[in-house]
Amino acid sequence: MGSIRRYMEFVKPYKWQIVGTVLIGIIKFAFPLVIPLLLKYVLDDVIAAEDLSDSEKITQMVTVMGGTLFIFLVVRPPIEYYRQYFAQLVSSKVLYDIRNQLFGHIQRLSLRYYSNTRAGEVISRVINDVEQTKNFVITGLMNVWLDMLTIVIAIIIMFTMNVPLTFVSIVLLPLYAISVKYFYSRLRHLTRVRSQALAEVQGHLHERVQGISVIRSFAIEEYEQQQFDKQNQNFLQKAIDHTNWNAKTFAVVNTITDLAPLIVITVAGYQVITGGLSIGTMVAFVAYIDRLYNPLRRLVNSSTTLTQSVASMDRVFEFIDEKYDIVDEPDAKECAQLQGHVQFENVSFAYEDEQLILHNVNLNVEKGKSVAFVGMSGGGKSTLISLIPRFYDVSAGGILIDGVNIKKYTTRSLRDQIGIVLQDTILFSDTVKNNILLGNPHATEEEVIAAAKAANAHDFIMKLPDGYDTKVGERGMKLSGGQKQRISISRVFLKNPPILIFDEATSALDLESEHYIQETLEKLAKNRTTFIVAHRLSTITHVDEIVLIENGEIVEQGSHEQLMNKKGHYYQLFTVQQFDKG
Repeated sequence: MGSIRRYMEFVKPYKWQIVGTVLIGIIKFAFPLVIPLLLKYVLDDVIAAEDLSDSEKITQMVTVMGGTLFIFLVVRPPIEYYRQYFAQLVSSKVLYDIRNQLFGHIQRLSLRYYSNTRAGEVISRVINDVEQTKNFVITGLMNVWLDMLTIVIAIIIMFTMNVPLTFVSIVLLPLYAISVKYFYSRLRHLTRVRSQALAEVQGHLHERVQGISVIRSFAIEEYEQQQFDKQNQNFLQKAIDHTNWNAKTFAVVNTITDLAPLIVITVAGYQVITGGLSIGTMVAFVAYIDRLYNPLRRLVNSSTTLTQSVASMDRVFEFIDEKYDIVDEPDAKECAQLQGHVQFENVSFAYEDEQLILHNVNLNVEKGKSVAFVGMSGGGKSTLISLIPRFYDVSAGGILIDGVNIKKYTTRSLRDQIGIVLQDTILFSDTVKNNILLGNPHATEEEVIAAAKAANAHDFIMKLPDGYDTKVGERGMKLSGGQKQRISISRVFLKNPPILIFDEATSALDLESEHYIQETLEKLAKNRTTFIVAHRLSTITHVDEIVLIENGEIVEQGSHEQLMNKKGHYYQLFTVQQFDKG
């Protein structure tokens, strides 16, 4: 029930709208409850009335039925409209608020979480599971109460007509309640399992759609069809288990609700035969049995729907409860403008409970200087620079910028002072202009164009079909690698940060594009503190200091000339690369 209590926090701002919707619903549901009484009146007091002439009977019939038709044709339709409209409106607003909070949560979760979780599963929780909870608002907070109120009013009216027959009518209600409670807990578990299986299908599908070029290039369509079939079969089995238990629930509960009218008809029929009950009262009672047990059948449906909603709530709040690895300290301050003096003091790092990737790294980088990290893959270069913007936190030691530990700054203001150009350039399926604006969403069009010119991107952008308004496709698929990289560099020019990080920003490009981008990066790095992770050593010979990292430790450091004269590991790597290039 904890999930329901937490969900109600999202519902609370709309409580009066819900109350109003329920009140409208009471009026709407009250109208059908009059019909059995109307039936009793027509049978006993009009048709069977011996003291009325036929013309008087017809007059009374026309009067009563005319008034009833007016209510059902003129009064009831707008009431039904507003009940449906407000029910959907309130539930949609609640879902809007939840998804807004979830997106904020998604943006605060660490990269560690996303390295262990498939994007499709996250999307499934935000879209599918949140949508399932909509039924809790419409059904649990509105329809269930209206159905229960209908049952209570029907029972009260039945008691005024015949007390013993009313007790006969409700004798099976306890058995009904026990059955619903028994089936509910198991159904909730099966619903959660089914939702997880669906999320796994969605996660698998999301990955394959993104990697369709790999599937095509290796001609593994049949193999991937089999892999998808396994995921789909798993979901099918969970869906069948859920359907099986659901069907048992309906079979048992509907049997109980079907028995009640048969018992009432038997007892009421006997009383009519023996003269203890009028035919009109019997007909009205049987009609009220329908009004009593129809809401009960809807409550069975509602219990199933609510079970699915609560199971989805569990998954939504399970996701919301994911802890943040990177959290601002209570006294963290905004860093308005950093100078760019960066110090690594005895920095060690490990992913969760794994062995250390970095060991006691000490490094001092003065303001405006450039440092390149080189070494074999897996040595810890990219990990080290990912600690500067706090994508991960150090396991031991500390990183200082301008003499202040970066944990003393708010994470967002810290990252706002750092520009990053990655090897894998991510562009959103939006316009070129909007992708550049990510560097500074409040920049003017003139500033965007200036940034693009600085990144040598303006000329090729103007040749695109719609210039800066050209849509680049998902992940920028309509552009070449070099073009995407220049747009990502334009972002950083627009951001204009004091600290830069280039993580193998040119290694995925051809030599011509690499040379072109390299000139742009050197222009961008001027007078900024710059960290470069490089695979091709020929691209970093100009930097102030080169740091060779092996197995998480600094092995050598110095300028290109110093390290070449030393004839150590760097000299060997550089010589091998030049030999391969030759």
